[in-house]
Amino acid sequence: MTGFARGSVTTGDLTVTLECRSVNNRYLDVHFRMPDTLREMETVLRDRVSKQFARGKIEISIRVSDRASETAASIDETRLETLKTTLSHIAEAFPMATAPDRLSLLLAPGLLTEQGPNIQTLQAATQQALKECLAGLKAQREGEGVKLAAMISQRCDAMREQLGDLRAQLPALQQAHQQKLLARLDALDIEAQGSRLEEEIVYILQRADVEEEMDRLGAHLEAIESALQGSAPCGRRLDFLMQELNREANTLGSKSTALSTTNTSVEFKVLIEQMREQIQNIE
Repeated sequence: MTGFARGSVTTGDLTVTLECRSVNNRYLDVHFRMPDTLREMETVLRDRVSKQFARGKIEISIRVSDRASETAASIDETRLETLKTTLSHIAEAFPMATAPDRLSLLLAPGLLTEQGPNIQTLQAATQQALKECLAGLKAQREGEGVKLAAMISQRCDAMREQLGDLRAQLPALQQAHQQKLLARLDALDIEAQGSRLEEEIVYILQRADVEEEMDRLGAHLEAIESALQGSAPCGRRLDFLMQELNREANTLGSKSTALSTTNTSVEFKVLIEQMREQIQNIE
């Protein structure tokens, strides 16, 4: 499911800002972009995300701004003394060499250090910002989920309506199929034993019977509605139910003895495919 949310927490001079982006994915796939000072928290943050979401590709970007560290800097006295001693040795060895100016000395690696934020404060602010960000993302995804659930329910209602029409037509279709078999037998102009003929007709009609398929289709539609109304993640369950619906629709089509039954099977598969495309977006 798609969504975007932002969370920001300020503690003194420290500000932590998180941005979450979510796109559709069959499984949960979480990616972080964060400063190196927060890398040790990645496992903890990933666990918090997995407790909130079960599907989707989620990208989380973390930015840290510390006004104190931007202004406060200090000189490493030990490195400065080492640099001074080293320059003295170089001056003795190469008296004609030009001595570095003060700016060049400040640019020496490790000489000028900035004070980093307190790690505990940074981690606490990051977790709070993540909580706000995930809450906003979840609200967006839930809103989208409500719309998708309504669309799927409409398709289920359409399938139920067609299933009801097929049930009403079934006795007449079976009778017409039986009459068609008898008419073909008469056209062959052969004599057949009455009991044997009756057994064969019953066998053929049983093979064409779709009552079980219709019962299973109805049961799967009820299971879909139940999953949509529940509070637990249902995306993978709906994936499975779509497979079962498609299997029954195919069987219904293969047993078809009339054009109306074939058309109903085709309509079922169209509706199932429409639901399947949207279920990929449901957690």
